[in-house]
Amino acid sequence: MNLNSKIYIAGHNGMVGSAIWRVLSNKGYTNLIGASSKDLDLRNQEAVRNFITTEKPEIIIDAAAKVGGILANNDFPYQFLMENMQIQNNLISTAFELGINKFIFLGSSCIYPKMAPQPLKEEYLLTGSLETTNEWYALAKITGVKSCQAIKNQFGRNYVSLMPTNLYGTHDNFDLTTSHVLPALIRKFHEGKQNNNAPVTLWGSGTPLREFLFVDDLAAAVVFALENNLPDYLYNIGTGEDLTIKDLALLIQKIVGHNGKIIWDESKPDGTPRKLLDVSKMHSLGWKHQINLEDGIRKTYDWFLENINDYKELKM
Repeated sequence: MNLNSKIYIAGHNGMVGSAIWRVLSNKGYTNLIGASSKDLDLRNQEAVRNFITTEKPEIIIDAAAKVGGILANNDFPYQFLMENMQIQNNLISTAFELGINKFIFLGSSCIYPKMAPQPLKEEYLLTGSLETTNEWYALAKITGVKSCQAIKNQFGRNYVSLMPTNLYGTHDNFDLTTSHVLPALIRKFHEGKQNNNAPVTLWGSGTPLREFLFVDDLAAAVVFALENNLPDYLYNIGTGEDLTIKDLALLIQKIVGHNGKIIWDESKPDGTPRKLLDVSKMHSLGWKHQINLEDGIRKTYDWFLENINDYKELKM
């Protein structure tokens, strides 16, 4: 692999894909390719095969997925299961059939059992039941991990899966019907601030513990995986640190400058009680996150303020 290696980033317009593209570009990689969802439907096997056959990338990074929070996962289980399997199966199978030797598959920490010991180690995969609020997405991602593992074990290809913790950052999704908790909190507190510091209602009790990783740190981990031959098939990517949703809310409220009341709606689900990754495997190889939570939230809120008028659904 060199700076001119042709690298296809699937999902390059999304939060994760755009961060990977940005970090690779900043490191001097000059032969990056992508295709928007309008130009290439990754759910279409024939279209994916034609694209990869024509472009002939040496490396594929799968940062494409149908994603969303608890509400979206609960309301659209079939789409979260089937569309994610279609996307990843088309990419993985085509890469394998065309002889591509390096493939990086990105998943999520939700692949681990709901009640697994904390922090979550890679070997806890498939040792218990999943969290019901996102099991459809998790099942899809588990099949992707296992597909890459099978190819690595059977054929010796360098196919590796990286499982990030909860991600946030620039280019995040701030739509309250589909967003994850951190960007949703930024938007809610911003709107409350704009509305004379009106009270902000948040889901659940605020007691679950969560870990958050700034998306550029994940991108750096992807570059690390590209530039090194990782011996195992699965690696957790996170900070190894967590906090309660209540403490997260208070931190975001402070950064946004909202001075109103927080109301916790405990009739809404909390999700998994705790979800902290054991990141010792990646640390032992030399990768570690660089951006702390407060700095990352400030960067994300600044981006939100700069781009709010570009998004129809975010106009106040």
